[in-house]
Amino acid sequence: MPLLSIVIPAYNESKTIHFILEKVKLVELISGYKKEIIIVDDCSTDDTFESIQKYKSLNEELELKVFRHEINKGKGAAIHTGIKSATGDITIIQDADLEYDPNEYNILLEPFVKGIADVVYGSRFVGGNPHRILFFWHSIGNKFLTFLSNMFTNLNLTDMETCYKMFNTKILQSLNLKEKRFGFEPEVTAKVSRVQGIRIYEVGISYYGRTFQEGKKINWKDGFRAIYCILKYNLFFK
Repeated sequence: MPLLSIVIPAYNESKTIHFILEKVKLVELISGYKKEIIIVDDCSTDDTFESIQKYKSLNEELELKVFRHEINKGKGAAIHTGIKSATGDITIIQDADLEYDPNEYNILLEPFVKGIADVVYGSRFVGGNPHRILFFWHSIGNKFLTFLSNMFTNLNLTDMETCYKMFNTKILQSLNLKEKRFGFEPEVTAKVSRVQGIRIYEVGISYYGRTFQEGKKINWKDGFRAIYCILKYNLFFK
């Protein structure tokens, strides 16, 4: 029976973690796919880990793997831990907040089911699904980073920085990923683009963005890090 591994990095998300886990739990996947949920708490300083453990104890029927970093290593490091533990045919990254809707897993999964894709990106900038209107300069920065990444990878993505990336698990685990924090997106894009014969697709998804008051963590410093990673992993380090 086909299996989807859902990797959830979490840091100080005690207010939303049970909501996102419940959303993931309730999703009915197409073509008989089952779910494996892998959540990695990156040494949260709030009650995130306790909330995860409580949810797991109340939902013992779920295939739910829980890991915790003893020190804070960064979002990318948490994703690495999850990827190593994935046993599904396909793997998707899911943030622990409520910005992305798990009900749209099937939109990304469909090209895999059809046998035409190895990687599928969920774009916040195409399609007719709802998108919360927030920060002008964030959107400009995102489009610039995608444009810069595309220049080097020769891809025509519209949203390189999207959280929703779905991969053939064997391909994803074959990549030598190094970025520990928010450099994961440009690094994985650079490295997957060089896989011989890779088939990359993009589909439109919804986006329910958060404000900084609501818990958004990424900032302008992460944008400069992304530029550095685009140059580093496309020009200097393969």
